[in-house]
Amino acid sequence: MKKMTYVAALALAMGTVACGGQKKQSAEPAAVVEEAPKGPAYTVVEKPQTDLSKFKVDKDGYIVLFDGTSLEGWRGYGKDHVPARWSIEDGCLKFSGSGGGEAQTGEGGDIIYAAQKFKNFELELEWKISKGGNSGIFFLAQEVKNDKGGYEPIYVSAPECQVLDNENHPDAKLGKDGNRMSSSLYDMIPAKPQNAKPAGEWNKVKIMCYKGTVVHFQNDEAVVEYHLWTDQWREMIDNSKFSKEKWPVAYELLTNVGGENHEGYIGFQDHGDDVWFRNIKVKVLD
Repeated sequence: MKKMTYVAALALAMGTVACGGQKKQSAEPAAVVEEAPKGPAYTVVEKPQTDLSKFKVDKDGYIVLFDGTSLEGWRGYGKDHVPARWSIEDGCLKFSGSGGGEAQTGEGGDIIYAAQKFKNFELELEWKISKGGNSGIFFLAQEVKNDKGGYEPIYVSAPECQVLDNENHPDAKLGKDGNRMSSSLYDMIPAKPQNAKPAGEWNKVKIMCYKGTVVHFQNDEAVVEYHLWTDQWREMIDNSKFSKEKWPVAYELLTNVGGENHEGYIGFQDHGDDVWFRNIKVKVLD
């Protein structure tokens, strides 16, 4: 709500009789000054990035973000190291669940590929989720500190491509029209057709982001398309759990997703459940 500040006190309400019986005119009230409404308090943390030329590039021009042997380029969201619950297992990037849900207990937390922010790209990977499991894939993410010195969740600034056991996790039945099921734009657009494989099996995902157009592919089928920074995008946020009324920080960051440069980090979610990722690679499109 806007605050109204009235400057200046009352002048003489009645004219004072001067010599000759003439009255002095009342002073005009000062103009009303409106203070601009203050937005939510947060800080986007910027850290040095790495020259991508040192990372492997495959025959199709994709930069290999994870080669199955090293976590170089990765770290925890809001951290300077890779949390211990993220590890390499049989050539896969694995998160070992704590059972704590989004509380991210112990040495867990979300993880980001922090060597570089990406703007226009194709991201490809495969994921496998445990029974009843939940996770997510983020992109255009920022590291955001709140006014208390802690970090906001990664999803306040980043679209999320859902990773879920559709058969056994309750989130599949929440939201609207299945918009929390696998490969959906979480809480906004359902993935259709819904062709995810069950828990314990590998699913292939591609996310194409180019000049605001985003397409999610699941198991080689396009299942979601949307357009960032448009009236459609703002309307979807208005109708989600990230609306201005429900979550002002998320609303401001997501309506301006990617910040001034329209770029951000790629990341994976710790939702408390076992999840595996492999063949993670990205092609820069500009």
